[in-house]
Amino acid sequence: MPSRFGLSMLTALLVSGHALAATAPPPPAPTIGAFSRELESVTSKVTPAVVEIAVTAYGPTKGPVRVTEDLLGRERRGGSGFLISGDGYIVTNAHVVQGARRLVVLVALPSSSDSPRQSVLKPTGRWLDGRIVGIDRETDLAVVKVDQKGLPFLPFGDSDRLKPGQVVLALGSPLGLENSVSMGVISSMPRQLEPESPMVYLQTDAPINPGNSGGPLLNLAGEVVGVNTLIMSRSGGSEGIGFAAPSNIVRTVSDQIRADGRVHRGQIGASSQTITPVLAKGLGLQRDWGVVISDVEPGSPAARAGLQPGDVIAELNGKAMENARQFDVNLYRSRPGQEVILAVDRGGKRIPVPVSVVERKEESPSFEGLANPDNLIPKLGVLAADLSPDLVKRLPWLRDPIGVLVAARAADAPFTDEGLQPGDVVMSVNRVATPSIAVLRDALTKVGAGAAVVLQVNRMGQLQYIAFEME
Repeated sequence: MPSRFGLSMLTALLVSGHALAATAPPPPAPTIGAFSRELESVTSKVTPAVVEIAVTAYGPTKGPVRVTEDLLGRERRGGSGFLISGDGYIVTNAHVVQGARRLVVLVALPSSSDSPRQSVLKPTGRWLDGRIVGIDRETDLAVVKVDQKGLPFLPFGDSDRLKPGQVVLALGSPLGLENSVSMGVISSMPRQLEPESPMVYLQTDAPINPGNSGGPLLNLAGEVVGVNTLIMSRSGGSEGIGFAAPSNIVRTVSDQIRADGRVHRGQIGASSQTITPVLAKGLGLQRDWGVVISDVEPGSPAARAGLQPGDVIAELNGKAMENARQFDVNLYRSRPGQEVILAVDRGGKRIPVPVSVVERKEESPSFEGLANPDNLIPKLGVLAADLSPDLVKRLPWLRDPIGVLVAARAADAPFTDEGLQPGDVVMSVNRVATPSIAVLRDALTKVGAGAAVVLQVNRMGQLQYIAFEME
């Protein structure tokens, strides 16, 4: 005879039997072994599309120099990248390839099913010559091309869907150790490293070291959610604070570089800032977050649309705007000539404002790639270039195509702290015109130690003098 406890249990089971039948059993909890196998599967799938990049460049010597001939040296550096198409397009960081005189890419060898057994040591792959398709310094991204077809490549994921705590993998060649993988989580997003910085990042604790730059940050579906770019470190190595460019920005930038060799950014002629509690309090705004217009350029689309400093941008095309970087990114994704609709808060009212998008002026070009040993001007501590017709086209602000271009300068070279900057065009030395590097060198040799030197320089369209005493 069942006990009172047994009858109670039987009754409870009978009463709840229908509910038990209708409720599915909970799924089994994932095990460490299953998680490990998932990581192994993802890694083996994506590794063939990750590449190592080696660059040879000439550049100004960093730190003190003993003699003027030491101002320029051959520089070798490396980084990582990943294929985004089967015909050889590769994404990496701009700082990995900028100024490259020669660029080679280590591409994985295709796996062979005919091999009777596999060695523990994998083949290193093939080194292929690469060329730079385009560089975008604002996002520190670049696209490189190798002439090869049928290559494995990685798809992009949606970085806007990432959450802190999500598991990610960082792949690349840290310290030259190709095909290395590390695991971590998304620590924070988005992370703006400097106030009003034009770039935001994903923060991760996945170990990232020198050489990982340009490599992919992946989710467990094998999708690229970021490009490993920089770390914060006191030791120079990984301390668990790494930053990656979000994939949604990377996709936009790489698509435009592949199409046109550069990035076209839309703008409306208004400067924006992220609202802070202090800013909101001082301006009397109704909320302490979002985007406020700080300046409107006269004659711009924003001015014609009636936008004013102090306007709060609540939405762009129906999407809430949380910070200035988000607003700028969504604008430069818009095509020039397209119209966007802003929801503007002004005086307690929300106003719809249609504004036309125009193309933002291109950032000042970089001239590091022109550096070579023949272009050294030791007495100025700079690397120079004669103004060829092609180079003049890159300097639309030049009034006259006469002078010598400063391509780069040494960190602690003579007179560099006097204001001479890359992009300057030296037009004369002590009123003697300098139409070429040879003439500039000759003019400087005639100036004795302690004598005054005055350079006339064209800087972004404005003429100015740079004066110093010859050492």
